[in-house]
Amino acid sequence: MSTLALLGGTPVRDRLFPAYKVIGPEEVEAAKAVLDSGILSKFLGTWHADFYGGPEVQAFEAEWAAAFKAGFAVSVNSATSGLYAAVGAAGVGPGDEVIVSPYTMSASAAAALVYNAVPVFADIDPATYCLSAETIRARLTPRTRAVVVVHIFGQSADMDPIMALAAEHGLTVIEDCAQAPFATYRGRPVGTLGHMGVFSLNYHKHIHTGEGGVVTTNDERLAEKLQLIRNHAEAVLAAKGGTADLVNMIGFNYRLGEIEAAIGRSLLKKGPALIAQRRANVAAIEAGLAGIDFLTMPTVGPGNEHVYYVHVLGYDAARAGVKRDTFVRALKAELKPCELREGEGPLVGQGYVKPLYLQPIYQQRIGYGTTGCPFTCPHYGGTVSYAPGLCPNVEHAHATIITHELMRPPITQADIADVVAAFHKVADNLSALRDWERAQG
Repeated sequence: MSTLALLGGTPVRDRLFPAYKVIGPEEVEAAKAVLDSGILSKFLGTWHADFYGGPEVQAFEAEWAAAFKAGFAVSVNSATSGLYAAVGAAGVGPGDEVIVSPYTMSASAAAALVYNAVPVFADIDPATYCLSAETIRARLTPRTRAVVVVHIFGQSADMDPIMALAAEHGLTVIEDCAQAPFATYRGRPVGTLGHMGVFSLNYHKHIHTGEGGVVTTNDERLAEKLQLIRNHAEAVLAAKGGTADLVNMIGFNYRLGEIEAAIGRSLLKKGPALIAQRRANVAAIEAGLAGIDFLTMPTVGPGNEHVYYVHVLGYDAARAGVKRDTFVRALKAELKPCELREGEGPLVGQGYVKPLYLQPIYQQRIGYGTTGCPFTCPHYGGTVSYAPGLCPNVEHAHATIITHELMRPPITQADIADVVAAFHKVADNLSALRDWERAQG
């Protein structure tokens, strides 16, 4: 039995993992064509033929809508902007509540704060880590206006019961699809299951343009609102005419550039193949880890097709006899970072994000100014809890899961063999690791 690297032994791997780099010559040519055209953006923040952007932006939106079987696609400069625009289009405002998962990136909840509404955090399904109709129902109040359902880690929430609940209570459902492009639920693409779906084009997502995002919807009225919020609505409405609903029509500049759109058009064609490679890599990793009895492979919900933004493993510390964080520390010592992300160490982590309600902004209830708005806004007549223990399934997941990104293209089977070997090496040395853990106090 070889000595763990943490204890002075030789690591399993002595070279960096390949960078997550999906940009190829096709994307270089697409970007060059835009540069040669001289049109890097064609948006005008006034009512004009160019209000909807340039040729690449409009073509990208049409192709995205077709790929995801949506009626409309509205590009934005980030998924964060897309979430803000979607919450605005939903008519959310002061005094309203928006139910959201606390196990997500902060923007999923901050989108409510932007409109002086109050985020209300619901617990997750412990199997899929997504919101469920039951956990949402437990947080409903007369002030609930919308729900942000996060398809976390790459698979869909159980959406049919959620949409039935939303219809019962007149709620707008926004899907946060940042980690789940091309995921499907009962044969239907995410982003078309709710009223709006928000996708990310950030540099570490499945399809990326550096920064960017897309919002999908099948509702023409919502699509128009998204387009207005994206591009200086308040400067457009009078000239445009026909828009009587002024709610949240204070516009922003959330516009995507022509270069990003051109790159997105090219990568969109590669999306299915990139997803297929992720799935194959995950299958190989899970086959290799099958004999480690204190690890649990992720549950894929009924009717779901998972796209694996990250690969999540359950960890049973009682069975292993070693704390989760100790195991991860030993595992990381056996591996190397990825190229272009050398400063982060091996891309293996624990717990994903800290539950959002434990962030200072919610613990101290300070949003706009110094008076505590929107939490103490006179329009808000409710009470909301952000106490530790609020969402026990989230807190349990944060304390027990292991996440890794070592299945992203262009990871090879040889790379995967090293990942599996590192897990087994640590699993085979648990006794020595227990001794080390005790010595650390």
